[in-house]
Parts: sequence; C-alpha cells; structure tokens
Amino acid sequence: MINSAKRPFALVGQGIELGNAQNELLTFLEKGDIPCGCTLLGLSVIPSDHRLNKGMLGMHGNLAPNVKTNECDVIIAIGMRFDDRVTGKLATYAKQAKIIHLDIDSSEIDKNIKADVPVLGNCKRTLSLIIDKMNKGDHSEWINSFNKYREEEFEKVVSKEINPESGPLNMGEVVRAVSQATGNSAVLVTDVGQNQMMAARYFKFTKNRSMVTSGGLGTMGFGLPAAIGATFGAPHRKVCVFMGDGGIQMNIQELGTVMEQNAPVKIIVLNNNYLGNVRQWQAMFFNRRYSFTPMMNPDYMKIGEAYGIPSRRVAERDELLSAIDEMVNSDGPFILEVCVAEEGNVLPMTPPGGSVNEMLLEC
Repeated sequence: MINSAKRPFALVGQGIELGNAQNELLTFLEKGDIPCGCTLLGLSVIPSDHRLNKGMLGMHGNLAPNVKTNECDVIIAIGMRFDDRVTGKLATYAKQAKIIHLDIDSSEIDKNIKADVPVLGNCKRTLSLIIDKMNKGDHSEWINSFNKYREEEFEKVVSKEINPESGPLNMGEVVRAVSQATGNSAVLVTDVGQNQMMAARYFKFTKNRSMVTSGGLGTMGFGLPAAIGATFGAPHRKVCVFMGDGGIQMNIQELGTVMEQNAPVKIIVLNNNYLGNVRQWQAMFFNRRYSFTPMMNPDYMKIGEAYGIPSRRVAERDELLSAIDEMVNSDGPFILEVCVAEEGNVLPMTPPGGSVNEMLLEC
C-alpha cells in the first residue's frame, strides 16, 4: 500500500519518542520520500527544519498538514491516537485515504478512526520491518504541493505574529525569540492554554525528547512542576517553561521547590491579564461575552523576590531580547514576565465541530 501510494502522508506522535524510534522514523520517511505532520506531543521527534516535516497537526496546528490530511491517498499513523483535536469532525476526516495505523496499544486501534491495516507493536520494531519491504520513493510533486498553504499561513498569520510592525508584544514573537536564544535546542515545557499552543507553534526543535506538555489532559498548573522534573531528567539542557498568568497560579507554591533545589528552570509568564484560551472562544463563538476570564494578577516580581528567584518584567519590544539573554545565560532559575497583547488569538484554528481543512486564518 505504501509502495503504490501517490500521495502518502505520515502522522507521527509521541509513540516515536516512547519507543526510541526516532532513527527508524527518519529512515522510513526519507526512504519513502513521505511528508509528515506531528501531533502536539510528537513535535520533537523530527527536526523542525527537516524538509519532510510539514508542521503540527490539529486544531491550532499548521494549515498545510491539516488540509493535506483530506487530500492524501494513504495515511501512515505512527504512535498517535487520532485525538479529536487532530481529527476535527470525524464524519469528514480523511475519507479519501487508506489508513495504516501503527500503535503499541490495541485499544487505540479502530477507537476513533477505522484502520485498513492495523500494525500492533512497538514502532521501533514495526517500522524496521516495514522499511525492509519498502521501495525507494519519489513524491516531489506531492511534497511541493504543501508549499502554497505554508506560504499562505506565513503571510496571513505567522509573519504578523512574530514580526509585528507595532503595538504590544505578541506571544508568538516571545516564544520564537526564546527558542532562537537557546539555539532551538532547549527542552520546551508548557502549561495549558494559549501559551501552550503558541509555544507549540513557534518553538523550534533540533533535538529529540524536547517537548513536555499535558496534551489533551488540559491540566492547568502542569507546567511548573513538570519543568522542575525536566531539569532533573535533562540536567545538561536548558529547560524553558511557558505559562499564562492563570496557569502559573495553579501551582505557584512549587516556586518553593525551585528555591529549595535551585532548579534552573527558565520560567516565561505570558501575561495578557486573561484566561486567554477561554477568552478567545468567548470572543469568536459567544459574541465577546466575557465571563470570568479577565484576570487580576499579583506582582510576580515580588513573588520571585520572596523566593529568591531573579526576575524581570518586560512590556516593551526594545527590552525583550536583552531580558531573554539575561534569563538564558543565568545559572539558576529565572522568572521572565512578558506583558503581551491582551486579546491576542491563536490562529489558525479549526472551529469546534469543523473539518480539518476548514481552518480559520482570521477572526
């Protein structure tokens, strides 16, 4: 089926990381000349700039991989579970494609999407068996067809987010600047909300096992304790955690653990004075009827001082890079509070109940 496909598309998830199958994945994709899209939890399984990496799948993912999901003829899903945020409206999801599903968990096979060919097992092993039987592929025309959607998204969304001409700081430009300051090699930890989606969209990866997020569990407060853990799990790497002004307060007492362990967590608080993700839905789908989403915030600089953690607040664009440089080059923990646009939105977005190829680029 893979050898005869004209428009194959691989959907790759965290199972690649858990199975230590990163090398097998690259061999599979490169031998078959197969483009891939990554789930939120699978973003670091392949370098962000690899020519076959077409970006993030899902509700706030990239336009090209979402549109092309409904144009490919064969889907090879590897270590991912067809989460509803990836599939959107099931009735219209990839109806034109044959589905090959590689997963270690039998309960995930046929749970959401019916597989034409289920392959049960650790993907490090099953990918190797498939690679041995594959022909060398050439899908240049199909791969190039992703470009126009990537260019459209860059023009209408990305360029405005990371290179604004004026106005308040954007979440995306902060994330991209932090990523670049670490050489795109840090471990990214996220909390939940707009900060999570913006971090996933604009942070770049050069190393495997670089994404820590609660995914579909949506657990606000996850970020800070998870980042502390990441400093122990990857002691020789920079660990950057992005949180909103709502999420940091869910487990803010863990700053005590940061102080006690001197855990070198780089804490970036994207402060928009809202529970941003809920506010975005209220704005887009409920006629801007804001209910319990505006935030009253404490002084995070004073809180950082109380815990003995160096802190800095930034509200102006010309201060951002120097503040990030100070944070990245500090030896221990650091809190960087960035005051960002209050009503910034995460785009593109597949509207709730919509199909993956119906993403909104504007709101």
